[in-house]
Amino acid sequence: MLQYPQPERRPSQPADVRSRYTRCTGFMLFKALSAAVYGIDANLIDVEVDYSGVVSDQDHFHTVGLPDAAVRESRDRVRAAIKNSGYLIPPTHITINLAPADLKKEGSGFDLPIALGILGAYGALQVSDVSQFLMVGELGLDGSVRSIPGMLPVAILAREKNIPNLILPAANAAEAAVVEGVNVYPVSSLLDVLELLNSQLLGTIQREPFRVSTEALLGELQHFSVDFKDVRGQQTAKRALEVSAAGSHNILMIGPPGSGKTMLAKRLPSILAPLSFDEALETTKIHSVAGVLDAAQGLVTQRPFRSPHHTISDAGLIGGGIVPRPGEVSLAHNGLLFLDELPEFPRNVLEVMRQPLEDHTVTIARASMSLTFPARFMLAAAMNP
Repeated sequence: MLQYPQPERRPSQPADVRSRYTRCTGFMLFKALSAAVYGIDANLIDVEVDYSGVVSDQDHFHTVGLPDAAVRESRDRVRAAIKNSGYLIPPTHITINLAPADLKKEGSGFDLPIALGILGAYGALQVSDVSQFLMVGELGLDGSVRSIPGMLPVAILAREKNIPNLILPAANAAEAAVVEGVNVYPVSSLLDVLELLNSQLLGTIQREPFRVSTEALLGELQHFSVDFKDVRGQQTAKRALEVSAAGSHNILMIGPPGSGKTMLAKRLPSILAPLSFDEALETTKIHSVAGVLDAAQGLVTQRPFRSPHHTISDAGLIGGGIVPRPGEVSLAHNGLLFLDELPEFPRNVLEVMRQPLEDHTVTIARASMSLTFPARFMLAAAMNP
């Protein structure tokens, strides 16, 4: 394994001694491709790494391009991951630019491309061009690659930009592999990524991409833990729910406590029409961005059922945040939103649902950006007389 010598810290090192630690086999400026997710769509990000080539007595590691705190902290994670993977980087001036510089970057998904850019600049990579790879992932201090949310929009972006290969954490492989036209390569460590990229010297990538069958997923996972067919009696309520489900009409159930309103509402998704692949893909994008997607499942194959507590805020229901995130009405997209104990919800929370019910979208405007989330859902509510 290639290792870089660690220079001794001396107050006055002669130039000829310092030059021994200058790496001349690297690429001084190395570029990698990554992505940032805004709303339910991803934007291509160029990760440019430049190092001075001269060993200094102090470590200078600068990240530019509107990084947030998580991106700035990647400096410590990346350096520890590189060291614990068997590589030593001498103290020098390293500048990392995340372009375009006018878009705010957030999250830990840039750890992997930053580390690969540094190793490429120092010569650990035997290839100088990785433009055919888009890579995203968080690094642990031991060099392991951890999962991050929002990988499905990243895979769709790679297909749209004609980037054939996607390197991502192994836990996110099933989610990204549902996008056809992109070779998904799951990795578990930084050394695994280096081995994958260096294998190109033999002409082709010496590894088979990860594949899933979307038809099998949609067919096999159509089972429900609670089913409408299990309900005995309640003929009037069942008939009303069947009519509501057939036309995707909103419904309000009024009855005393214990009469079965919540029980019936939980079983309503089992008689809704099955999701089409396009609907499943759109729903999965929202759940992926929100970080609520089951990593093992990979694709949302059942219509969502969301039942927020009546203490929820308007931002929790509609969505919000400094960088807007989807709320409950978007998480219920193509599915059912159930509001139990309807009169207990604050009035301002109920009022903000007017526009989503009419337009089937939610637009959240903040100082940094304005994002639109889909919100086409069926509304069911229950209350006491």
